[in-house]
Amino acid sequence: MPDHDYDLFVIGGGSGGVRAARISAAHGAKVAMAEEYRVGGTCVIRGCVPKKLLIYGAHFAEDLKDAKRFGWQVPDCDFDWKTLRDNVLADVDRLEGLYQNTLDSHGVETFHQRAVVTGPNEIELADGTRKTARIILIATGARPAVPSCPGHEHGITSNEAFHLDNVPKRIVIAGGGYIANEFAGIFNEFGAKVTLVNRGGDILRHYDASVRDRLLQISVKKGIDFRFNAIFEKVEKREDGTLLVHAKGQDPIETDCLMFATGRRPNSEGLGLEALGVAIDEMGAIKVDEDSRSTVPSIFAVGDVTNRIQLTPVAIREGHAFADTQFGNNPRRIDYHCVPSAVFSHPPIAAVGLTEAEAKNRYGTVKVYSSDFRPMKNVLANRDERALYKMVCDASTDKVLGLHMIGPDAPEILQAAAVAVKAGLTKQQFDDVVALHPTMAEELVLLK
Repeated sequence: MPDHDYDLFVIGGGSGGVRAARISAAHGAKVAMAEEYRVGGTCVIRGCVPKKLLIYGAHFAEDLKDAKRFGWQVPDCDFDWKTLRDNVLADVDRLEGLYQNTLDSHGVETFHQRAVVTGPNEIELADGTRKTARIILIATGARPAVPSCPGHEHGITSNEAFHLDNVPKRIVIAGGGYIANEFAGIFNEFGAKVTLVNRGGDILRHYDASVRDRLLQISVKKGIDFRFNAIFEKVEKREDGTLLVHAKGQDPIETDCLMFATGRRPNSEGLGLEALGVAIDEMGAIKVDEDSRSTVPSIFAVGDVTNRIQLTPVAIREGHAFADTQFGNNPRRIDYHCVPSAVFSHPPIAAVGLTEAEAKNRYGTVKVYSSDFRPMKNVLANRDERALYKMVCDASTDKVLGLHMIGPDAPEILQAAAVAVKAGLTKQQFDDVVALHPTMAEELVLLK
């Protein structure tokens, strides 16, 4: 008889957990998974996938106006939020089914209930059933962080944004990161009056100053209102259902909806981990080594719950490397150098490598090349919106240290360019490539 019920028990059915379960099972392991909400995790169910579909929908607001400049006799169009919302949620259902089918086809036993860890090799399900496994993997992701100011319960988070009955006429979005700026662009294009309230003095502080400043300029021109250095004090709900948001140093803001986009906290609470000696940091993240192993040898963790880099593709790679290492006889570790990222704002931002400030701190002297241009489509559309591409190089070696872009399709363009940056290519090697004309991407090999 085997020592345990399973070789691997995964808690959390998001991107990292599903990949780890599927690959481990493909390697011959006996695998089970517990997911208390819906298989697919934040990205598929209430994150990047449905959000990107809303972004596509929001782009039509400008595209329909621009079409007239290209000769299309487009009438003034009404927008029906419920149609988009319901179609997006239906696609989420479809994707959830595909994820479940993947687990089923690989022989992964799925328990649709909460699970907690009761021993180094033991899991207790919500119905009281106990299971054992040689290895336990925590892949429970993260959740929106909400400030504890009085009245915070009157606000929503990105989780609820996909289920709103209507687009609010006025919305206050708290935060300055990628979620705040993405939803600010979405709701603004859908016709809401958007006010973004940030406790700090900058948006997107991990991105290069040039591109984030450009996004701020464009967003203001599009009608988004920004309030900086504003710490929430309280939220009042009035008799008519509207809200009054009070922030330090600001006039009270009247709004129909308040959305908190103030970061995400790892989902490590209530899993029984600390009682077993699993080390958890002050943010709630599970501390792991390069092989995703916690301080308890039989317990591992991948994805946002470890707070290494909170990106879906990173969680997927961590889950895959874990499975190959533990069950595939192919030890692998993740290289976190030069991970590309994007903000699907209006227009989007994409970046890889070091910002100009980071490069100067690390290398001393750097060379910066840039292209500040109006995309061809914007010219004919009579849209005064400029793109900015920026390349940061080591002054002594000419090696490209970072690429930073804001403009239409920037994330699509950067994915290929990120390969060159990670490979350590030089500015001259970019310049040696013949431009693909006429494109926006050609600016990357024409930077001055």
